[in-house]
Amino acid sequence: MIKRMLAVDGVNVICEFRDDGSFVEGYGMLPEEHMMGLAKFAHDYKRIVQGNADQLSMFTQMNGWTPPGGWIVRGERMSVCSIGNLVCLVDNEEGSLTEVMAELKDVSSM
Repeated sequence: MIKRMLAVDGVNVICEFRDDGSFVEGYGMLPEEHMMGLAKFAHDYKRIVQGNADQLSMFTQMNGWTPPGGWIVRGERMSVCSIGNLVCLVDNEEGSLTEVMAELKDVSSM
């Protein structure tokens, strides 16, 4: 199911992880041990984003901050995109982050 993300332009790796951060499956151009590291990074970063959104919601007393829909960490050549318990590695020159996030949202809701 998540393997279809590799058909999206620019996506080099797609991984799924559990709520505790453990690696479920991954596909793409990285060795499995690096995919496991990507899943761990995504889990930890997801927790940080959730904590920040919770604080914004609490301090501003405004609705809409939580739950966060996803996140992107953009680097010079590559970006890491995540929604739910899915994370992918995207080549910035080859892919559209808007398209990647839309597809991630679709795949994560299955």
